[in-house]
Amino acid sequence: MTARPGEVVSSVSRVLVPIVLALVVGGLILLALGKDPLAYYDYVLQRGLFSWSGFQQTVIRSAPLLLIASGLIVAFRAGIWNLGVDGQFLLAAVAAAALAPLLITSLPSWLTIVICCAVSILVAMAWSLVPAFLKAQYGLNEIVTTLMMTFLGISFANVLVKLPFDDPDNSVPQTMTLPVADRLGRLFDTTIHSGIIIALLAVFAVHFVMTRTAFGLRLQIVGANPRAAKHAGMSVGRLTYATFALSAGLAGLGGAVEILGVWGTMRADWNPAYGLLVVPLVFLARFNGIAVIGFTLFFAILMIGGESASRRLGVPNFYVLVLVALLLIFLALVEYLDHISRQRKKA
Repeated sequence: MTARPGEVVSSVSRVLVPIVLALVVGGLILLALGKDPLAYYDYVLQRGLFSWSGFQQTVIRSAPLLLIASGLIVAFRAGIWNLGVDGQFLLAAVAAAALAPLLITSLPSWLTIVICCAVSILVAMAWSLVPAFLKAQYGLNEIVTTLMMTFLGISFANVLVKLPFDDPDNSVPQTMTLPVADRLGRLFDTTIHSGIIIALLAVFAVHFVMTRTAFGLRLQIVGANPRAAKHAGMSVGRLTYATFALSAGLAGLGGAVEILGVWGTMRADWNPAYGLLVVPLVFLARFNGIAVIGFTLFFAILMIGGESASRRLGVPNFYVLVLVALLLIFLALVEYLDHISRQRKKA
C-alpha cells in the first residue's frame, strides 16, 4: 500500500520535531550558562562532519553504535526490553581484548579476528541467558533483570581486566595490546576500519529478517500479543531465548569491533555506555533498520563534534548527554500528543 501524504508528513514530523526541540532547548541552556549555542553547534558540525579527519572519526564511532542498534531493533520488535547491552558489550570486548594478542602469535590476523568476533558473540549471548530464562520461565520483567546484569557485567569486566587478563608489562591495568597491523583492515587509505562494513551488513540483515522472513514475523507477533502467539501454536519461550541471543550477540559483536578496530586493548574502568544512548535512536527510527543508519550517524556527529566543541568553549563533555535526555523527553511528549490525537479521531 502507498502511504498517504498526510501519513508521510505525520511520520516525518514525529521524527524531526523532537530533534529540533532538543537542539533549540539545548541551545537555550547553553545561552543561560553564558555560552554561544551557535558557536557550539558550528564546532559540532565542523569537527564531526565537515572536517575530513572528524568525518572519519564519526564513521568509526558509528560502527559499534550500529551493531548495538541492530540488536535493539530485534529485541524491541519482539516486545523485549534488552537494556543489558552495556554489560554484554563490555564482556564481549574483554573476551576479544584478552584473546586476540594470544592468538595472533600463532594464527593469521584474519583468522584471529574471526575467532575473536565469534567468541565475543558467544560471551554476550551467554550473559543474556539469565534474563532470558527468567523471562521465558517465570515472566519476570526483563527491564529489571537486564539492568541488574548490566551492573554486574560492568563490574565483572573490570575484575577480569585487573586480575586474570592484566598485562604485567603495563603500569595501568589493561589487557595485552594487539598490534595495529593486525587489527581490522583500513578502508581506502583512511583511518576508517572495516568494522563499519560489518555493522552495515548486520543492519541490512536485521532489517531483512525482521521485515521479509517468517521468523521476523513471528517475533513481531510475539511482541504485539504474546497470548495470541501462544494460542497460534508459537513457542514463545524459544522465541524469547532467540531474541535475547540475537540482540546480545549483535551487541557483543559491537564490543569486538570496537576493540579489534580501534583500541587493540581494554583498560580497566573503560565503559563508553553506548547501550542506553542508542535506545532513543532506535525509537526515532521507528525500529526501522535502514532509518537507524541516518540517526546513528547524526548521533556520532554529536559525540565527535561535541568533544571538540566542549574543549573550545569550556562546556562539559557530557553535555551531549543533556541533548540525548532532551531528545528522549520530547520524543515521549510527541508520542503522547500523537496518541491523544489518534484517540480523538477514533472518538
